[in-house]
Amino acid sequence: MGLDVGEKTIGIAVSDLMGWTAQGVETIRRTRLEADLQRLQELMQQWEVDSVVCGLPRNMNGTYGPKADEVRKFGSLIEKRLKIPVHFWDERLTTVAAHKTLLEGDMSRAKRKKVVDKLAAVLILQNYIDANSCKK
Repeated sequence: MGLDVGEKTIGIAVSDLMGWTAQGVETIRRTRLEADLQRLQELMQQWEVDSVVCGLPRNMNGTYGPKADEVRKFGSLIEKRLKIPVHFWDERLTTVAAHKTLLEGDMSRAKRKKVVDKLAAVLILQNYIDANSCKK
């Protein structure tokens, strides 16, 4: 499962059974931490998830900022409470790429806003899958 963790939303993607491709599932509108974790757990069970990839925000020079610390803390909570391994993956420019893809598809601003985080999660997960399939 790939996650694009933001302050207001969490974009969710999962891989196919073979672990080759990523598909968008949904965007969680964040409310309370417990509710967010509960929904993630439901999706993990539904999709039979065995690990999570969280997009880790980095500055363009490669350094980490406060947002990266927040994502790491959220990933640690997932590991501890949901008992599933969490990996972190550089998410630089994934949201920009998602917006560009949606603009090229001539999608309206309102529709883009609803799906951009889900598409960013797809890009994070697909990049992780692609990078790790070379190691096998």
